[in-house]
Amino acid sequence: MYPEELVAPMREDLTSVGFKELKTAEEVDSTLGKKDGTVLVVVNSVCGCAAGMARPGVKMAINNGKKPDEMVTVFAGMEKEAVDKARAYMAPFPPSSPSIALFKDGELVHMIERHHIEGRPAEMIAENLSMAFDEHCS
Repeated sequence: MYPEELVAPMREDLTSVGFKELKTAEEVDSTLGKKDGTVLVVVNSVCGCAAGMARPGVKMAINNGKKPDEMVTVFAGMEKEAVDKARAYMAPFPPSSPSIALFKDGELVHMIERHHIEGRPAEMIAENLSMAFDEHCS
């Protein structure tokens, strides 16, 4: 676990643009267990690729036309049960942080793992997500 004062600005980076934090396994189940609509899940992290690539890329993507019905985040290294539950929904992909998942009607339809984030500019991540939003979101 990290000190809350360390992660608070990283949380706010997403919550300030409309993401809802899921802090319990029950909150994850009630959100990702829905069988209608689209949900974007960001597994947030303290690492540099989350700060420099993942969060900026996500924020660019949600400002480009179509976007998911709901946008939520869990924080790796903080709320372990919520993160573990979210990762269970992302199977068969192995746990990685940061990572970004798009669900449609309760099914995982798009996944960006850490190795797709590292070393890539935020614009590339935004383009990848925007294409997924165009395909799966209304």
